[in-house]
Amino acid sequence: MDYTIRIGGEAGQGLQTIGGVLARVFSRSGLHVFTNQDYMSRIRGGHNFYQIRLSDRPVSCPREKVDILVALDLNTVETHRQALSDGGVIIYDASSAGRTFDTPGFVNIPFESIAEGAGGRIMANTVATGAVLGMLGMDLGVLEELLRERFGKKGEDVTAGNINAARAGYETALRACGACGFKVSGPAEERPLMLINGNDAVGLGALVSGCRFYAAYPMTPSTGIMVFLASRAREYGIVVEQAEDEVAAINMALGASFAGVRAMTGSSGGGFALMVEGLSLAAMTETPLMIAEVQRPGPATGLPTRTEQSDLLFVLHAGHGEFARVVLAPGTPEQAFHLTNKAFDLAEKYQVPVLILSDQHLADSEWTFSGLDSGRLRNRDYRLRGEALRGIAAYRRHRLTDDGVSPLAVPGESAHLVVTDSDEHDEEGHLIEDAATRARMVQKRLHRKLPLLRREIDPPILYGDERPDVVIAGWGSTYGVIREAVDLLSRRHAVAMLHFSELCPFPSTDRFDYLGILDGARLTVCVENNATGQFARLMRAETGRGFDVLINRYDGRPFTLEGLAGELDGHVSRL
Repeated sequence: MDYTIRIGGEAGQGLQTIGGVLARVFSRSGLHVFTNQDYMSRIRGGHNFYQIRLSDRPVSCPREKVDILVALDLNTVETHRQALSDGGVIIYDASSAGRTFDTPGFVNIPFESIAEGAGGRIMANTVATGAVLGMLGMDLGVLEELLRERFGKKGEDVTAGNINAARAGYETALRACGACGFKVSGPAEERPLMLINGNDAVGLGALVSGCRFYAAYPMTPSTGIMVFLASRAREYGIVVEQAEDEVAAINMALGASFAGVRAMTGSSGGGFALMVEGLSLAAMTETPLMIAEVQRPGPATGLPTRTEQSDLLFVLHAGHGEFARVVLAPGTPEQAFHLTNKAFDLAEKYQVPVLILSDQHLADSEWTFSGLDSGRLRNRDYRLRGEALRGIAAYRRHRLTDDGVSPLAVPGESAHLVVTDSDEHDEEGHLIEDAATRARMVQKRLHRKLPLLRREIDPPILYGDERPDVVIAGWGSTYGVIREAVDLLSRRHAVAMLHFSELCPFPSTDRFDYLGILDGARLTVCVENNATGQFARLMRAETGRGFDVLINRYDGRPFTLEGLAGELDGHVSRL
């Protein structure tokens, strides 16, 4: 079983409500889900869609073919009817569409009039949700439970009205679509599955890592991280500050970190561009800092609500001067959770800025998991506080050490003065001008830390054949679609994926000789959501190894399974 449901309409019509509720019904029913959204940069109007892939096995990317299209307006029908699969069905409301379709594959379900009979036209989205479950032949119990949770505070009348609307939509779909042929198998898992998107996973990773301060200026598609943390601020004692701009945001986070708490900021490319002076300040003062950069297409404002992987080289080289940094690029929400935790640990342990590099596709896409492993979490406090400081006769904030990591004290927790400076400084933190001290400090911040940071970097994941003829490499959010493409191509060829999620420092081959895997292949391919093959350029710069084929997409949309598998098959078939 592998169905794709697409809900289309204008912004403001409630398509996210329908899609979000359906995704939760499926995940609570123990079914595997992958969702993605395509939305315009406007509050109302335009054309948007919310897509749900539903399966009895794990799924991790969008497909092009649609099995059920929920059309909330006529434009959705005209835009997406060609994407309908064999046996696919379009459900629509003829009165709101302004016309009736008598051809096969169309089912007219009067969402608004059914809602009026149940309690009000505002419940039309609930009718549509019930109708989809009716077409799939699923039980309404989980949906009714969700409706009670959602509308319980609004009173029994509102709750009962929505439940009645869902039932009416369900029964209408059963009568109208009895021969549609959709059948949902039993639950893939015996218990409900966790449904989480990339932004919430980063937020959750920050929460469990002890983050207590988050400052940001809202910028799509990174805002979800701030919203997640703000929704839990009171419960967990987190200060969430909406700054006046990104310059203020990074400096607020730096101030909070210097004062002794784990702090974070986040933005997209345009906002991060304003942060780069603060990034260098974090490096010079060796103040731990975590930054989430959630990419969208540029330059300038670009496509604010679309996806791209075009900030990689920018993030790797942002900031003036030379300094150590860490860049981690998760490919799944599960990786986002764990890599955010690792980012905080590395930032605190080595006193460097660490960046999580995500994008709109990962940020907004929801995946199902049986749970997130908390046993792998790191949460050690590396700072000197209280008793630890009292045993130190003379404290020097930037003391020269063999590993380049100096003692990090919390101001105000002892009689020692904690001093640092944005100018080059001596061990005590006071500014200097002499060449010898400058050279020693650069070696401390850069050359002594980099080898230690490199040891912390995990090698890429190998998925597929252990001795592949074809290797497909990718990084960040391309993980899911490459993995499923490998599954398809592996039926006829020896294919494997190399997925990189830890990019700076670039992973060594000490623990896994991924260069040997590439050298042994007959065809190597690099897949990226950018125009210039930025990761391929990074690979060549770091290792001298290039790729035979580059597959790049840069129209603001993610790769789909059929699209990528078809393009890959064209190259593989020529071997």
